[in-house]
Amino acid sequence: MSRRAFLGALPGACLALAAGCSGSGDGPRELRLATGLAGGPYGALGDRLAEELRREGIGVRVLRTAASVQNLTMMTDGRADAGFSLADSADDAVRVRHQAVSALARMYMNYVHLVVREDDRIASVQELAGRAVSLGVEGSGTAVTAARVLAAAGLERPPQVVRLGLDASIDALRGGRIEAFFWSGGVPTPALASLDGIRLVPLESLVPVLRRGFGPVYEHASVPSGAYGATRPVATVGTPSYLMCRTSLPDDLAHTITETLFRARDRLQAPSAPGGRLDERYAIGTGVVPLHPGAARYYRSVYG
Repeated sequence: MSRRAFLGALPGACLALAAGCSGSGDGPRELRLATGLAGGPYGALGDRLAEELRREGIGVRVLRTAASVQNLTMMTDGRADAGFSLADSADDAVRVRHQAVSALARMYMNYVHLVVREDDRIASVQELAGRAVSLGVEGSGTAVTAARVLAAAGLERPPQVVRLGLDASIDALRGGRIEAFFWSGGVPTPALASLDGIRLVPLESLVPVLRRGFGPVYEHASVPSGAYGATRPVATVGTPSYLMCRTSLPDDLAHTITETLFRARDRLQAPSAPGGRLDERYAIGTGVVPLHPGAARYYRSVYG
């Protein structure tokens, strides 16, 4: 190939590799998408989003992680370009730790599940004092939220804390090694919906306490009757999920990811929760977490 032909082919090659090559050299050769644990909601949603982006000619490498906190750290230190996070973890990353991350979209509402055995008499979070409780795997958004819920509850003595992922928490509850576990996800969460003999503990009374301490990233939410076999709704704490990216992600690539997200929303199968069908008006409400300029350009193109 001649030098002229080679140089002429470079722009197309950049688009095929990442839709993010730029003259400044800050565009990734492939998009590194930090998701969550295999089989979890972020893992499944991330796999589907990656496939949609590949259809647009963007190379994507999916990174399995512990989710929110780890994803934000990886975006900050350059190991990931985009990823999912709970809103409270993202808010903390921007407002407290001043990490260079931005939002592409608010995705859907997560519901904090405090799960106990159906035959257990635990009726409130305060009754976890001294008991064995899983807060979620280290580096997850669930673990951050669960620790804040316990602090807000003002237990008389601390629980016996372990840090397990969802599947391991289910096994430990079944085996009697723990008496309760926290999980933050859409409703229904498939791994929980398939279980018999579990019950959710209400948490709604803690929403005002959490909002005083951390702001509006926490909302009143209600797990509907029928979910997990409950005959009545269970009032709890809600916090949204965001699709995030490193702030230095090229604008055109951020725009393409956001546009693809909404173009493919019916195929992405986000959880059945507020925002689950991916609504642009819902998506822009990311609080103190700034929208990436490329994402903001997409929303302006939709709504002016």
